[in-house]
Amino acid sequence: MDAHQRSVVNRLKTARGHIGGIISIIENDAYCPDVMKQLAAVQGQLEGASRIMLRRHLETCVAKAMQEGRTAEIVEELMETLKFDHHVFRPAAVPGADAIDAMPEPPGVPS
Repeated sequence: MDAHQRSVVNRLKTARGHIGGIISIIENDAYCPDVMKQLAAVQGQLEGASRIMLRRHLETCVAKAMQEGRTAEIVEELMETLKFDHHVFRPAAVPGADAIDAMPEPPGVPS
């Protein structure tokens, strides 16, 4: 396992631990903002893991594909992959829109 993989596994294990804690505090009727803070921490771990995986992919697979002349293929693959990253393909905020209404729907969920 390389350093990238080790870092991703560590982040995922941390997220897994946080999720167990969140379930426990919800079952004990925790204060909603406390739950939301913990959920944000898990989301941060998952987003960090995703960024690490993207970097690893760019440094290895994408670089190799470019050297082999498979530019169009790898660009298409990246565009498809990045559709799931809401930080990359986040819709523009609508002035005056409620924050919840401005959030994108998860992939595969009809609007």
